[in-house]
Amino acid sequence: MNTSLLNLMTRAQASAQEPAQADMTGSMIYMIVSIALMVVVFYFFAIRPQKKKEKEAKEMRDNLQIGDEVTTIGGITGIIVRKNEDTVVIETGGDRSKIRVKLWAISENATIHDNAEEVVKKK
Repeated sequence: MNTSLLNLMTRAQASAQEPAQADMTGSMIYMIVSIALMVVVFYFFAIRPQKKKEKEAKEMRDNLQIGDEVTTIGGITGIIVRKNEDTVVIETGGDRSKIRVKLWAISENATIHDNAEEVVKKK
């Protein structure tokens, strides 16, 4: 008799755990989906625009020419007089001082070229 009572209690406990496990599985799926959704939103609002900006900056730096008026990330403005693979020499100031800076330090090109206007019109 004790054995049948023990079996009955075990079955009752197992049937009580099944709905709890189903609720736990549902909440786990909901949590995973919400985390995935947050990652997707973060990608579209933070990572993607940053990559686009970096691509445009790299394109601008690749298209620099001698004679362009540029501004560095430090705020120095000058005209490019020589360009190497990874550096440029800019002439700045009234006394025609020359400064050599890394290409990645160029933040803005103030010179508008004819082919740049065509690219803007195509977009």
